[in-house]
Amino acid sequence: MAAIKYKEKCVRCRKNWVITSWRSRGQLCYDCQKEELKGKIADPEMKKFFNIPEQLYKDNGFLRNIKIAYLRYGNLTEKQMEAFKKAVVKMKEDAKNPPPEPKMDWP
Repeated sequence: MAAIKYKEKCVRCRKNWVITSWRSRGQLCYDCQKEELKGKIADPEMKKFFNIPEQLYKDNGFLRNIKIAYLRYGNLTEKQMEAFKKAVVKMKEDAKNPPPEPKMDWP
């Protein structure tokens, strides 16, 4: 069952709205995390790995957190890399196939 999502103000700036659920507390907006995402990646393999459209980073806080963790610690575990790849593929598929509009069967 999918978690119910709702909008909440960013914890840091209290200006922008962030989509969240009861599972993820303390969400930050893209504008607040933008500076943390601007790090130098020396490894060419990881540079290619994180070379995805910026819109995906704006839409998904999980992808931002993975990149920030790499920039902070210098490496990722295999599970983190697999989860990142899986999330990117899912978001690209969702962008290609948007859900159909619900039909109103009211008289």
